[in-house]
Amino acid sequence: MYVAVKGGERAIDNAHAWLAEERRGDTGVAELSLAQIREQMSLAVNRVMAEGSLYDPDLAALAIKQSRGDLIEAIFLIRAYRTTLPRFGYSEAVNTGDMACDRRISATFKDAPGGQVLGPTFDYTHRLLDFKLAADGEAPEAPVAEPRMEVTPHITEFLRGEDIIEREPSSEAVPGDLTREPMSFPAGRAVRLQSLARGDEGFILGMAYSTQRGYARNHAFVGELRIGKVPVEMEIPELGFAIEIGEVELTECETVNQFKGSKTVPPQFTRGYGLVFGQSERKSIAMALVDRALRWEELGEDNLGAAAQDEEFVLSHSDNIQATGFLEHIKLPHYVDFQSELELVRKLRREAQELADSMAAREAAE
Repeated sequence: MYVAVKGGERAIDNAHAWLAEERRGDTGVAELSLAQIREQMSLAVNRVMAEGSLYDPDLAALAIKQSRGDLIEAIFLIRAYRTTLPRFGYSEAVNTGDMACDRRISATFKDAPGGQVLGPTFDYTHRLLDFKLAADGEAPEAPVAEPRMEVTPHITEFLRGEDIIEREPSSEAVPGDLTREPMSFPAGRAVRLQSLARGDEGFILGMAYSTQRGYARNHAFVGELRIGKVPVEMEIPELGFAIEIGEVELTECETVNQFKGSKTVPPQFTRGYGLVFGQSERKSIAMALVDRALRWEELGEDNLGAAAQDEEFVLSHSDNIQATGFLEHIKLPHYVDFQSELELVRKLRREAQELADSMAAREAAE
């Protein structure tokens, strides 16, 4: 029932060699450099960094090249590499209010301090194939303006004056670390946000879409969406104060949702929150919608049985690396298991045939 096979190591070596050849492709075509991937496929690089939980555009570009453009495989490579890195400590919480915004829009306030900044976006394109890109031409240049120096406060803060939006409680408690501690349920909001931030964009998008189609009654407005760079600071114990160690590009989204109130809370607006590495507005908006849907219990709302309200379902199935690992394990040899099921099916068929034959003989005798 189980037969050992020789030559497996040689076959695997040959498969690796063939993979490397396929990765390179036609040698008559110039090889992609990491700089080309990093600069010209930046949105793919951003997704790999976000779901791989490691901010390094060069490593993300290398992972994309190594994986032949398979982003989930690239995310797997980044996650695996991340586990080998020493950890020196934790950075301070970034202040997104000080973000140098390349893009900043609001669906709730037209005339907000700091203005609406469209930035580089596909929103206003016609989604028609541009065949000019197939030809090698001059690099396009966008008009240049003076740097914006005005303050861009969070737009949802304007609702605080009327006290009609929930206030986010401040806490000195250290949030859980999903990369070091196994997830347990019920999970706190900090852990949920960590899981959503590194969750599969397609899955999170599907869950978010379901909330807008009536599953969870979660109609939201994009209070603010901003994309830009923020400094990262880390406190050095020997110095006794925090120093800037670099900067990261982030996409932040705050959604505003109507809340009819509960026994203890008056009617007001509530928030959903999304924060993702790089330029990834679809993921950050989806993350904010799912975050808000998962807060039904703490806000005293009804559980409508929607998938997006089920914390364990959402968080247990959002990680594409776990999902891929489980799916791919069924490609591994299951010879013994299959032989046992094969024998069982044969036995059941024999028994069913014997029963049918006996019934036919009985009817013939009657």
